[in-house]
Amino acid sequence: MAKEVYMFLLLFSSAQTQNTVVFQPSYLTATGPAVSALLLGNSSDVSLNLRTVFPSSTGVIGPPSCVAEATQWVLTREQVGKTAVRVHLNLDKSLRLCGENETDTDCCPKSLCVLETLQVSACVGGTPQASLVIQAKIYALLVPANAGSDNKTSIPNQVYQPLGSCPCDLTFKSCDVRCCCDKDCSTEDLKLFESQCLLGPFGGQVSPAPDYQCSVQSSENSPDWFPFLCVNSSPENNPYLGLFYQGDTITPKPGPTFQRPPLSAPVPVNVYTQGSPILTLNDQYFTIPQKVLGLCANNAPVAFLKNFKVKCVTLLRTCPTGSPLQTLPMDLRVEVKNGQGGDVIVDVTDEVATDLSQFISSTDAVASSDECENVTLALDYKFYWKGNGITSITLTRTVGTISVNDSVMLTTRYSAVFLNGEIMGEPNSGNPGYQVGRPVIGGTVDTLDSNTVSIQRTSINLWKPVNDGMCSANEKKPVLFGENSTSGCLLPISRQNLTQCDLLRETVTSLQAALTTATYVARSGNPNPLTLTDWMNISFVTLNSSTAMEDTASSCYGIPSHQHIRVWSLITGMVEGVPQRDIRALQVSYSLSTWELDCGGSDVFPCVDPAETQLFPITSSVTFTDIPISTGPPKTRFQINFTEYDCNRNDVCWPELAFPITKYYTGEPYSQSLAKGLILVFFFITASILGTPWRQIRQAWNSASL
Repeated sequence: MAKEVYMFLLLFSSAQTQNTVVFQPSYLTATGPAVSALLLGNSSDVSLNLRTVFPSSTGVIGPPSCVAEATQWVLTREQVGKTAVRVHLNLDKSLRLCGENETDTDCCPKSLCVLETLQVSACVGGTPQASLVIQAKIYALLVPANAGSDNKTSIPNQVYQPLGSCPCDLTFKSCDVRCCCDKDCSTEDLKLFESQCLLGPFGGQVSPAPDYQCSVQSSENSPDWFPFLCVNSSPENNPYLGLFYQGDTITPKPGPTFQRPPLSAPVPVNVYTQGSPILTLNDQYFTIPQKVLGLCANNAPVAFLKNFKVKCVTLLRTCPTGSPLQTLPMDLRVEVKNGQGGDVIVDVTDEVATDLSQFISSTDAVASSDECENVTLALDYKFYWKGNGITSITLTRTVGTISVNDSVMLTTRYSAVFLNGEIMGEPNSGNPGYQVGRPVIGGTVDTLDSNTVSIQRTSINLWKPVNDGMCSANEKKPVLFGENSTSGCLLPISRQNLTQCDLLRETVTSLQAALTTATYVARSGNPNPLTLTDWMNISFVTLNSSTAMEDTASSCYGIPSHQHIRVWSLITGMVEGVPQRDIRALQVSYSLSTWELDCGGSDVFPCVDPAETQLFPITSSVTFTDIPISTGPPKTRFQINFTEYDCNRNDVCWPELAFPITKYYTGEPYSQSLAKGLILVFFFITASILGTPWRQIRQAWNSASL
């Protein structure tokens, strides 16, 4: 009660201390067809205008406008006081889900019926004074197939349901002792206990008035607060009535009935969302070999809009006979649900591999004993999608003939990409800001046919050591936001290579440059490829070529052996408690080093044999730096020494007792908060003067004067 009075005083003083109007609240989220808010202030000359707005990619909404637009909402206003107007918005549209092949436009074509942002502007003479932003996200009303029978349901008339006029009548068709209001008691029965009738609610009478009734307390013993908080209630308003035997009921006469209108239930469809498994026509998971916990699984479900590319290594001793190494085109032409009530069939195309070097990693030198024909070496799927459905699926199957000796290491490749037209569906790294652990998004400039500049996504990579750690494996891993990392690979160098330093520097430079082919980096985790403001240039620190290189017969200077990526990020806001980080700068630099053969100890062969090699490291690293938002004013000596008064270290913060009227309170203008504080002080002083302490002081003063 006290909290509601305090909030009313705040709203009242807010509307009186200034000659403007404000919406309370100024932002709403609508999940139903009706929404309302309060307009506080002098609203006599205020006109309300409604329009649909479109926030920018950063979530910024433009300034309010006094030009009304036609929307699917009806705007009404209701005066609730001298300085308050209740604003209502009602959706002028049916939330019924459209049936199949239905031509009626007053229905919802999909489950998410309304998704828009509205702006209500309060204008005076064509000048906007305040605005209300409403985010409407309303789903259609789904009616189940079996919503109930079509039989008519009669609602009984509640007038004929007695509410217990005699609560002590506990036995049906029998007289209850000491219950003087029991209709079943005869005159002779009542004479037996007429002087001993039950009192209170059990005897059919009202209970004694409670202490909070205004009629109970007298002026002599009533507390100071009693006249403000006592309750006036009728004595017949008894909470015990209706809790006991109800008595007989009268059969109601036929009255109004309600019948459910015939509605055709919508046809259920399996709509795909990002990450949901793709299903076949017989409701089985559509599977492709993938890696699970580092191991290859032959029957792993495919997730919608999740691209992958894996390699599986198998040791063959005999020719394979089963899936996935031995497949037929008919087995791969699977019927898949398209997510829109239909199905698509996988279109299979075969390719014969002539060069098997990338598939056969090791083999014995023994003469071939068996030849295995039509072995599946690669399966490359392309899923074309639109909205929440799949339009077509193409598969390129690569087959070949391999020779099986005692043991053959076969490397098979499997991939799946989702294409929207010809654009690959790339997952975002946040919405809107980057999230820790998601890849940093890079890009290169791509000019479209209409001379429109677009940014083609690409990754920013580090070295990923595999197998023996050689750079020839050419394995990379993407840079993950917020995770510092250092990795590298080994490059074999001989004494003959050190005699050609220019060629060596060029080779190492090309290897390092292949890690970062992007020239742009996305500021946020969900950039628009057609909006250049969502991207920023990557700063490359060029090598100092003016320095004189002193090369010798066994050493080379100026080798860019280390690539370092520095990323500066800034927290720009919070969404549901999750910090949103944007990239403000990205720099790629190189560290130069000198390479020379180490012939110390027993390893003297590289210095003697020109063809003997020695391993040299090529490294890459990334470092993320958070830009502080605001350091704030320096702490005073009082804050440093007396930590018990520090609000950031204690649960009880005495300096915040008067927080609303201090300069640190930024919720509203200082003049308004000061006015509200003075009003509260006035009420405290008035209560003190009219209360018991002041009355006792006056009585003591009068007694002393006498």
